[in-house]
Amino acid sequence: MGELLTTKNSVKMDFSPTNAGLEFIDLTNTRSFDAFVFDQIFRKGYTYGIGGYLEHRAIYTRSKVFATAEADFRNIHLGVDIWAAAGKPVFAPISGTVFALHDNTGFGNYGPTIILVHEHEGTIFYSLYGHLYHTDLEQLHIGQEISAGMEFCHIGPYPENGDWPPHLHFQLMLDMMSNTVDFPGVCSARELEKYKRICPDPNVILQFELL
Repeated sequence: MGELLTTKNSVKMDFSPTNAGLEFIDLTNTRSFDAFVFDQIFRKGYTYGIGGYLEHRAIYTRSKVFATAEADFRNIHLGVDIWAAAGKPVFAPISGTVFALHDNTGFGNYGPTIILVHEHEGTIFYSLYGHLYHTDLEQLHIGQEISAGMEFCHIGPYPENGDWPPHLHFQLMLDMMSNTVDFPGVCSARELEKYKRICPDPNVILQFELL
């Protein structure tokens, strides 16, 4: 985010079923959801809220996009979220190449999404940045080199970001599994072991104190 995320500027968010406060908001109303999220961040004097890897979440009931054909529900988060004001610039944590640029439209989806491909000591892996601005997709091209520390996208506003309170979804993937423009950011308990093998903890790169 252009600055270190520490316990001084960031607070850990809780979207699990144990958070009783979630029972009192209409998650399908993005304005109400937004007020709930940023009250927890700004009222306490923070700039960022951090949502963790493999957190079991109650918030995905807001959209049918998280239902599965097997009649279970995807509610385990496979990335790290950085909740912050729309327009905040995002800087590449490591060097890579633009693999995909796509607007994954629909309520509860990623909205504008960028995927980079990386190589480290012979290993190919991918990083995904979701819930961005439409204009971010217009300023890049497939195959473009992105250097570590380069500002290359921004946290998008709702509704263009998939209709979420503004945040960045950051995720790592070792295998795209035939996906070309997006990748599941949430899985069901039934699929958890499979996705844990494919999607490592993003904190191996980000090194947040809170995670």
